[in-house]
Amino acid sequence: MTIEFAPFLPFPVLAALAVISLALAALGFRASIRGTALRLTAALAVLAALANPLLLQENREQLTTVVPVVVDRSQSQETAGRREMTDKALAALKERLARFPLIEPRIVEAGAAENSDSPSTRLFEALNSTISDVPPARVGGAILLTDGQVHDVPGAGQSLGFAGPVHGLVTGKADEHDRRIEVLRAPRFGIVGEEQELTFRVFDDGRSTNAPARVTVSINGEQTAIVDATPGAETPFPFKVPRGGTNVVELAVDPVAGEVTEANNQAVHLIQGIRENLRVLLVSGEPHAGERAWRNLLKSDASVDLVHFTILRPPEKQDGTPINELSLIAFPTRELFVEKIEDFDLIIFDRYQHRGVLPILYYDYIAEYVRKGGALLIAAGPEHASEDSIALTPLETVLPAAPLGTMHEVGFYPRLSDKGKRHPVTRGLDGSAVEPPHWGRWFRTVDVEPPKGETVMTGDGDRPLLVLDRAGEGRVAMLLSDQGWLWARGFEGGGPHVSLYRRIAHWLMKEPELEEEALTARASGHLLEVTRQTIGDAPGAAVVESPSGKTESLPLTEIAPGLYRGERRMDETGLFKITNGDLSTLAHVGAADAQEFKAMISTTGALQPIAERSKGYLGRLDDGRGGLRIPDILPVRSDIRVSDDKRMPIRMTDETVLKGIDTLPLFAGFAGLAVLLLAMSAMWWREGR
Repeated sequence: MTIEFAPFLPFPVLAALAVISLALAALGFRASIRGTALRLTAALAVLAALANPLLLQENREQLTTVVPVVVDRSQSQETAGRREMTDKALAALKERLARFPLIEPRIVEAGAAENSDSPSTRLFEALNSTISDVPPARVGGAILLTDGQVHDVPGAGQSLGFAGPVHGLVTGKADEHDRRIEVLRAPRFGIVGEEQELTFRVFDDGRSTNAPARVTVSINGEQTAIVDATPGAETPFPFKVPRGGTNVVELAVDPVAGEVTEANNQAVHLIQGIRENLRVLLVSGEPHAGERAWRNLLKSDASVDLVHFTILRPPEKQDGTPINELSLIAFPTRELFVEKIEDFDLIIFDRYQHRGVLPILYYDYIAEYVRKGGALLIAAGPEHASEDSIALTPLETVLPAAPLGTMHEVGFYPRLSDKGKRHPVTRGLDGSAVEPPHWGRWFRTVDVEPPKGETVMTGDGDRPLLVLDRAGEGRVAMLLSDQGWLWARGFEGGGPHVSLYRRIAHWLMKEPELEEEALTARASGHLLEVTRQTIGDAPGAAVVESPSGKTESLPLTEIAPGLYRGERRMDETGLFKITNGDLSTLAHVGAADAQEFKAMISTTGALQPIAERSKGYLGRLDDGRGGLRIPDILPVRSDIRVSDDKRMPIRMTDETVLKGIDTLPLFAGFAGLAVLLLAMSAMWWREGR
């Protein structure tokens, strides 16, 4: 309650009148004039009325105390029943806070910070954002519902921004343990066939054991090795990069009974295989027009080491010329096909026929080379239909098409078969999308029996022209015409001979981008993209299994013949498994070193320093008997000076809000009139005496 003035005259005027009144009173007192005191009183009463004093009384309302409740919804909270425990605790906490009308709870859910380079649980960022519009004096404390894996706890020198305590209610159990595996060091690139080293570590959080953990290593979906690793120790694993392009190295550690989650029992690393030098052996029969097309193509690639032999003088050619006068190089058959055959990535027979240059046993060596993983390309001409055809040697065991002994000679446009339109070797070749194709004609093909493997290009009357097949671990391609050189020479506009030949060679060498049946997945941020290649029917939807074990269907849309793709933004971070039919692959969404997955057991250790500094409560929700232990709420009207191990104190605010002001004029109405009449009557009475 206060007194203020709202004068009818300016204060300087009132001050002047007061000075005059006092001066006259002083003169009256000095001259001993009777009634001076009453006159001074009447003058002061009039001046007080002109000053118009007001009595003010404020009407204030007590403000509520804001208590933010931050609920941890990160992925680590999805394990071991923690979500259910959190939901039950939140409901009970709301009910208890509702008992105090002057406490205003603010519920905020905080997940992992997915926008950062390394996703982590940042509850204090969510806390600060929630109270950003509230004065610090109104914040009575904060309650965190979490598993304790919090990665932005303020340090000792950092301020919370409010003076209340921070309480932590921790989900999970005290005796939790979890096994996980991490790739510590690994190369991003590697030379194909050369040894690389990957270093990983197995962690057993929450338990100590010296028992070895079994780790299964797979490369490109095929199991490579089983390694016994000591938990906590770095384990090196040497391996060879099997192929060019992207290679996926998967590490899977055997789970242990009772662990929190198996979502972090796998790790994946991508390594790009680089072919240092592609060694190609090109063996041509007698010189012909198409020989230079092959040679020019292979020599133009700086990564290709080409060994090329042309059989200019077969053994049956005897003209009496002395050997020492010949300038020809002898064909080193034993060196190439026995001693060093394994050194070649690709062997090409270009219009080659069996004329005694190679011993018959060497063809068996070549067939064995293919079955063990080698690559063989046959570019056939008329000699393939003759009695000297290499299809009549032991090489026939790996060839997909047997010749009938005749040639079909008529002009035709090479066309893609139905499977060829879907096969990555021939799909989308320039000029193939129209009829007839926008390329030049060829004029002869080798007649063959119905071939094995896949016929991806056809000639006149749907005769096989390009056949691709697998033999054991290796691959074989047969081009049943020797007139690809017409495209190289630009005949009738030419054709895509460079793209065709290069794709055939890369398919033979098992480049992953050219696999007929393949399932690949990659992640850009949290966007997962799944690609399915098939030469069969539509593959249907892919099944995506998230790190938490949740599965969902991802529809795949055909974007090109035989090529299907689907994408979806994932809410979780970690290793996803994608399956479609018999194929499966892995993709890591988000940062591979995310803090969110480096530890999954619940803990009170991370929040203990901040709880001790702020005098807050910190304890587990689990009471050990299947129930929840939730402490009582204790409102306190002063600063919190000691912590309480059974209750959560809340510092109640003294802040109020002004709702209105009551004004009472002291000299208004009958009260002011009575004072003035009293003063005038007293003065008149005194003058009358």
